[in-house]
Amino acid sequence: MTSAPAARPTTSLDIADARRLAIRAQGLYGPRQPGGTAAVLARLGAVQLDTISVLARSHELVPYARLGAVGRRRVERAYWSRPPRTFEYWSHAACILPLTEWPYYAFRRRARKRRGHRWHHVPKKTLTEVRARLRAEGPLTTTDLGGAKNGGPWWDWSDVKIAIEWLLDIGEAVCVERRGWRRVYDLAEHTVPGELYRDEPDDVCLTRLVAQAGQAMGVATRGDLADYVRIRNDQVDQVIEGTGLVPVEVEGWRGPSWADPAALAEPVTGRCRTTLLSPFDSLIWHRDRTERLFGFTHRLEAYVPQPKRVHGYFAMPLLSGGQLVGRVDPARDGSALMAQQVSLERAAAVRPAATALREAARWVGCDDVQVRRVLPERLADPLREALA
Repeated sequence: MTSAPAARPTTSLDIADARRLAIRAQGLYGPRQPGGTAAVLARLGAVQLDTISVLARSHELVPYARLGAVGRRRVERAYWSRPPRTFEYWSHAACILPLTEWPYYAFRRRARKRRGHRWHHVPKKTLTEVRARLRAEGPLTTTDLGGAKNGGPWWDWSDVKIAIEWLLDIGEAVCVERRGWRRVYDLAEHTVPGELYRDEPDDVCLTRLVAQAGQAMGVATRGDLADYVRIRNDQVDQVIEGTGLVPVEVEGWRGPSWADPAALAEPVTGRCRTTLLSPFDSLIWHRDRTERLFGFTHRLEAYVPQPKRVHGYFAMPLLSGGQLVGRVDPARDGSALMAQQVSLERAAAVRPAATALREAARWVGCDDVQVRRVLPERLADPLREALA
């Protein structure tokens, strides 16, 4: 009688090991990898877009944190090139994605098509007109198509805007380019290479995306995996066995967790970056995970009334030594980078904060760094001395 194979023992990780795995998986630990912005995007799987631009836009800040002072025009060219290598779609949020991932978002395009609408009624006549114009004239912006707004607040979309965003949702249209900050739309059949356009997988989509999320995070709970690509926990459960991720136990974490076996097999060596992170950086997407890994509460306060803000409008977490050790709320004043508020977790964060501020200033073309407020106040003079 043949006995069943023995179960493989579950790897146990202390929280420091889990942090190192997570930071390295995100490309923020050890030597900088070759390949520039395109390699960063491939590693992360997605880079979030956002309209806020303070120090720079978020999609620029993500490669900067991993590559250093990469030229901002080089970043833009890496994202929006001809022939296209990326597209924009809904992943964790509105994201830039490698064009090779087009087939694996078929599950989301189909789901949106079945739903039949976003939050707007989709005007069929306008849909027909927009399709015809893209076929005859594309690529086009919403301005080319007639304008995005009806004249009211930002959510008061014109019929043209509703139609083109719906075509984007269901995969008939695609955005592979921006002009300034404007999306440029074209028919997907014109733009996505044939072998990718025709590939409409079903059962492998979620398996691929959950596996990719696990590799990009290094170690994760079920909720972490679900949040990375914004799917449900039960969808993770359906596919986790096929992802290649292995179960682990992490100090202080409740419930099942998984890790990338390749990450577990490779010792974490080198040094962690000292850098400012976009509030939309994928290392800190999931608030609960950020608190579990770093003991650090991260909130975007841009939409909080100013009197109620604690750390500032666009507070950027400061990564150093494998920890999140502070926050900087940046602004620009001519050729000076203004640190409107610097909040530090400990005195040892003073020099990393000064280093990160100087490097960020050089990257955006500022020749001076000025600090307005420091918390705790006893660290204000040491920080200004370190900057000087």
